[in-house]
Amino acid sequence: MTVPQDRFALPTNTLRIAAAQAPVVPGDVEANAARAAELVAQAGADGVRLVVFAEKFLTGYEPELIASDPIRFTVTEDDPRLAPIAAACRAAGTAAVLGAATRDGDGVLRISALVFGSDGEPVARYDKQHQFGAEPEVFAPGAAGCTLELDGWRLGLGVCYDSGFPEHARAAALDGCHAYLVGALFGTGGGRRQRAVWFPARALDNTMYVLLANHVGATGGWDTCGGSAVWGPDGGLLADAGEAGAGLATAELDPAVLGAVRAELTMLGEIAGRDARIAAGPRTRAKLS
Repeated sequence: MTVPQDRFALPTNTLRIAAAQAPVVPGDVEANAARAAELVAQAGADGVRLVVFAEKFLTGYEPELIASDPIRFTVTEDDPRLAPIAAACRAAGTAAVLGAATRDGDGVLRISALVFGSDGEPVARYDKQHQFGAEPEVFAPGAAGCTLELDGWRLGLGVCYDSGFPEHARAAALDGCHAYLVGALFGTGGGRRQRAVWFPARALDNTMYVLLANHVGATGGWDTCGGSAVWGPDGGLLADAGEAGAGLATAELDPAVLGAVRAELTMLGEIAGRDARIAAGPRTRAKLS
């Protein structure tokens, strides 16, 4: 993998993004896809170019249920049950990152973020690299990071526990990412504390925007804490969807703000040479329409 020589160049235009949250129906891919399509349409009506959903949004966080019938409860990029999402992206002119349990051609299961362009076409799939708890009993880890490009912005993807490892967000920043987007499940109790600490820390450490799309309500035996949100490159909270109910946390990413923060806080440029080995790891890159 070759790191882009202009990896720390700034975008030239603003980018409107949103973190979506909504209660999910356990194991009902069709119902959850329809709900996602509604939120894509809502985001598009507000000028959002990219909307991100929680980890395994299409089934809920249900590892035992998924393992009981992988064909039914996992998806592939061309799964016809995802058609409403693709159609909503096309109609709204909005790209989407969907949390899903996925299935490789050889039957290996993964926890993934599926990326659809604003034309409704599948563009990329990122597989969760850092697994939590009993997840390795069902799912295989991903082998590569993922950087998307949309309207001149580079966007790194993560799934839940990935965000607890500073190196994961740092790898995205060293690949030139201006934002780090995470679909997750954070529960009440300790999850609230992790959400409140990890995401502004990832933002400030790397002087980049950070987005969290979290679950709301109960799923997979967890009582989740919502709080889907966007933080600025100085770690400040920009938007929060609240702890209860469906909604969007929407924010405008501004290259002028990003440039000002990076001019004041120069850690990323200073550490780039020392951490070149992190940037040299495998990474998928995809350009969104």
